Amino acid sequence: MFDSPPADPLSLFQEWLEEARASEPNDPDAMVLASVGEDGMPSARMVLLKGCDAAGFVFYTNYDSRKGRQLLAHPKAALLFHWKSLRRQVRIEGPVEQVSAEEAEAYFASRPRQSQIGAWASDQSRPLESRYALEKRVARFAAKHAVGSVPRPPHWSGFRILPRLLEFWKDGAFRLHDRFVYHREGEGWRIERLYP
Repeated sequence: MFDSPPADPLSLFQEWLEEARASEPNDPDAMVLASVGEDGMPSARMVLLKGCDAAGFVFYTNYDSRKGRQLLAHPKAALLFHWKSLRRQVRIEGPVEQVSAEEAEAYFASRPRQSQIGAWASDQSRPLESRYALEKRVARFAAKHAVGSVPRPPHWSGFRILPRLLEFWKDGAFRLHDRFVYHREGEGWRIERLYP
């Protein structure tokens, strides 16, 4: 990997993400998102990274979904990227904030129309009586928004994970992996090499 890691973990993450986009056959932007429920039980699922910069890691969802409710109640999360073809992973932990309405509007407007309709039609994470019931809801909202642009639902927006810890892991021969962890300290980062 490196004798010494770069000082900025976000530039290293961007470099690894670009390499994954060139080599991963499916969804290099997929990440495991872990949140916690009222009972303290962790919950994990795959979501797609939709933005990453110095401010943090952004994804979008229905705020009434299980993950949305959990993150609004307990605004801390962990992310995991695993790029099998590169034999690498990155773990991220930190507090969570809601994206601005302007950011959510801009991203929603960029989505395919059917995905916009789906955001209205899906009561995400709620019980569904049948696939037919979902298809009826999709048809109802498609008819409702048949003309003009589809507005963003009030319950649909994004979250930003503000990284306080990033760990980079690269597979090594005989399980002697390379591991570096970055800890946020003020405006900078403290870097540690970890045993595999």
